[in-house]
Amino acid sequence: MRVYLAVSPDDLTALAGGGSISAPAFLAASEDEEDELAALEEAAENGAAVAAAELDDPDGPVTLDDVVSFHLDVDGTGDLAWYATQEIDAVLSTLAGPDTAS
Repeated sequence: MRVYLAVSPDDLTALAGGGSISAPAFLAASEDEEDELAALEEAAENGAAVAAAELDDPDGPVTLDDVVSFHLDVDGTGDLAWYATQEIDAVLSTLAGPDTAS
C-alpha cells in the first residue's frame, strides 16, 4: 500500500546512509487521486518533507528501497515539488538552505 511519511532531515539522513526509519504515516482513505493528495498534503503539514513509500505494514521500518518519491514545499507556496529517490541529497540540501553551502 502507498503510505505518505512525514519525515525530518534526520530521517532523510538516515535513509541516505542506508538506515531505516519510523515516521508518522498517513494513509489515503481510498485509491482515489483526491484521497491520495489529501494524505500527501497532511503528511507535508506534519514533516519537513514527505517520503511516499510502498509498504506492507505502515507501522514497520522504512528503508530507501521502500521509498518511491520525495515531496517538498521548496518555495513556501504549499505546492509540493517531486523528487526521485536518487535525488535524496538534493532534498537534504534544499532543506538545509542556501546558507549551508560550502
